[in-house]
Amino acid sequence: MTAIAPRFGPQLIRLLLVTAVLTVGLLGALAGTASAHAALTGSDPKDGAVVDVAPREVTLTFSEQIAMGDDSIRVLDPSSKRVDVAKMRDLSQGGTVRYAVGLKPGLPDGTYTVAWQAVSADSHPVSGAFTFSVGAPSATTATVPGQEAGGGLVGTLYDTVRYISYAGFILLVGGAAFVLACWQRGASVRPLQRLVVGGWVTLTAATLVLLLLRTPYTGSGKLGDMFDLGGLSDVLDTKTGAALVSRLLLLGAAALFIAVLFGAYAKRVTEAEAESESERDGEGNAEAGKAKADLAFGLGLGGTVVAAGIAGTWALSEHASTGIQTGLAMPLDVLHLLAVAAWLGGLVSLLVALHRVPDLERAAVRRFSRIAFTSVVVLAVTGVYQSWRQVGSWDAWTDTSYGQLLLVKIGLIAVLLGAAWFSRRWTGLLGEDAKTAEAGAEADADVAEETAEEDAAEAGTAADPERAAQLARQRTALATARKKRDRDADTERSGLRRSVLIEACVALVVLAVTTALTGTEPGRTQEKEVSRTGTEAAAPAPARPVNLTERFDTGGTKGKGTLRLTIDPASPGTNLMHVWIDGPDGKPMDVPEVKVAYTLKSQQIGPLPVVPERLAAGHWSAGNVQIPMPGDWHLQVTVRTSDIDQTTIEKNVKIG
Repeated sequence: MTAIAPRFGPQLIRLLLVTAVLTVGLLGALAGTASAHAALTGSDPKDGAVVDVAPREVTLTFSEQIAMGDDSIRVLDPSSKRVDVAKMRDLSQGGTVRYAVGLKPGLPDGTYTVAWQAVSADSHPVSGAFTFSVGAPSATTATVPGQEAGGGLVGTLYDTVRYISYAGFILLVGGAAFVLACWQRGASVRPLQRLVVGGWVTLTAATLVLLLLRTPYTGSGKLGDMFDLGGLSDVLDTKTGAALVSRLLLLGAAALFIAVLFGAYAKRVTEAEAESESERDGEGNAEAGKAKADLAFGLGLGGTVVAAGIAGTWALSEHASTGIQTGLAMPLDVLHLLAVAAWLGGLVSLLVALHRVPDLERAAVRRFSRIAFTSVVVLAVTGVYQSWRQVGSWDAWTDTSYGQLLLVKIGLIAVLLGAAWFSRRWTGLLGEDAKTAEAGAEADADVAEETAEEDAAEAGTAADPERAAQLARQRTALATARKKRDRDADTERSGLRRSVLIEACVALVVLAVTTALTGTEPGRTQEKEVSRTGTEAAAPAPARPVNLTERFDTGGTKGKGTLRLTIDPASPGTNLMHVWIDGPDGKPMDVPEVKVAYTLKSQQIGPLPVVPERLAAGHWSAGNVQIPMPGDWHLQVTVRTSDIDQTTIEKNVKIG
C-alpha cells in the first residue's frame, strides 16, 4: 500500500489551534503557582527581637540547601533605605544551611525589615521577610522592592524554556528509539533524521539558555544579568548548575550517537537490504546481517546509557532529589522519563513517518504499538509511586495545587489512552481490508493501461517537442490523480494518521501540565490547611483596632467554638494581639495550641509567624507583634483542639 501525505481537514486544523491555545493557556495560568520546600528555620537577630546594640550582620538559617545571589538578602531601615553592605557570605557547614550579610556600622534605634529570596534545592522560588528592632521598636515605612524570585519575565521565560527542553528530550530519545527498535530503515529517511537532530538542537539550546537564566532567576530578576560571568560562576557551584553542565556534556555524546546512527548504521541497513535482494550467496547475507545487528546492539546499549544520563540530570535537580526515599525516587524518575520519551517521542516519529514516508511497513507500526503499551505500563507503576510520594494524603489531591494539577494530568492521560486505543485498532486493520486490496489491484491495472497508452502516444510523437511537453503534463496530472485515488482508498492508514495526530496534540498539553508539576511544590510538603467551614474570605477594611470573630470546627470531639482576635493599633510597627477561644456555650475554652501568621502577598513578605502566650483558659496574647508595613495582610490563625484535630481560619485584614 502507498501512503501519501493527506490534506488536513478543517476539523484537524481547528484541533491543532485549540491544542496550541490550551498549551499556552496552561503555561500562563499555572505560572506563579509554585511555592517552595525550603523554609527559614532561624535567624540572628530573631524575628521580633529587640536588641540593645545594632548587630554587625544578620544571619539566616534554612531547612535545606538553597541557591542565593548577592542581592538575595536585603535589610531596610525604618525609612526603607538599605543598610546591608558587602557580599553575602555562605556560612553553611555540615547539615546546617546558613547565610549572612553585613550591616552598616552605627545603626540608629528603630525597627528594621529583613527581606530575602532564593531558590529551593528542587528549583522552586522561595521568599519571606521578618523584623527586628534596635533599642526599641518604632514605626516603619519600609517597602520591599518588587523583586520576586522566579517571577516576572525571567520566571515566565525560564518555565517556557524548561517546557522546550522536555520537548527536545522526548524528540531526541523517542525518535532514535523508534528508528532502532521499530523501523531500522528509517535511519536513512530524511524526515526522521531531521526530527531527531531537531530534538538534539532544541535540547542543547534550551539547556544553554537555562544555564544563563539561572543567575537572574535566583537573584535580581533582571534579564540582562543572564550574561553576568560572575553570576554564572556562582550558578556552576549549585546542584542545578552542575546538572545542566552534565547535560551539555552528555549531549556531546548524543551528537556522536546521532552521527553513527544516521551515518554508518544507515549505510549498514541499506547494504543489508541490497544484499538480501541480490543473488549473492547466503554467507554474504549472513555477514551483512551480523554486522548490522552488532552495530544496532552497540547503538542501543550506548544510546540507553546516554539517554538515562540525560534523564538523570532532571532527577538529580528536581522533586525526586528531595523529600522521602530519594534513593528509590531518583532511579524511578529516570525510568519514568525514559518511558515518556519512548511513548510520546515514538508517537511523533510515527506521525511524521505516516505523513511523509510513502512506504512505512505495517510491521514497524505494530512494533511501536507493543513498545507504547510497555511504556504505558512503566508509566503507570512509576507514576503511582511518585504520586504517593509527592501527594502524601487523600486531602492533598484537592486541597493543594500539586494534587489538582496531577488530577488534570491523569485526566489528560486517560484521553491520550483512548486515542491510543483507536490507533491500536487501526494498526490491526492495516492491510486486512479486502476492499482496499481490490482498490489497489484496480489501480495497478489502470496504471498498466495508462502506461501502455502513454508509450503508444510517445512512439507516435517522438519527433514533436510540443506534443512531448503536452504528454509530460498529462503524465503529471495522471500521477496526481493516482495518488489521490490511492490515498482515498487507504482508509486504514488515513484513520491511523488521524488518531495518531490526536494523540500528539493531547501529548502537547500533557507535557505542559507535566512542566507545571515540576515547578509546583508537592502536596506532601505544602503547609496548607484549609478551614472546614468554607473558603477564604476578605474582611472589610476595619477601623483601628482590628476585631475579628469567627466560628471554627476542627472535626474532633469538643472541636467547635468561636475565635475572637484583636490587633491594636493595627498599624506598622509594634502591635498588641489578643486571642480568645470560646466554646459553644460561650464560656472560655482551653485548647492545646494557637498559632498566628501574617503574609503580605503583594510584597512577597511572610508568612511572619506569631506564637502567643497563654494567659488564662481560653485567652492568649502577644505583646510585640511587629508588622513592617501597611497593606492588606493575609491572616492565618491555627487552632488545635487535640493531638490530631486542628483547623486554620484565614482572613484578609487592613493594616495602616
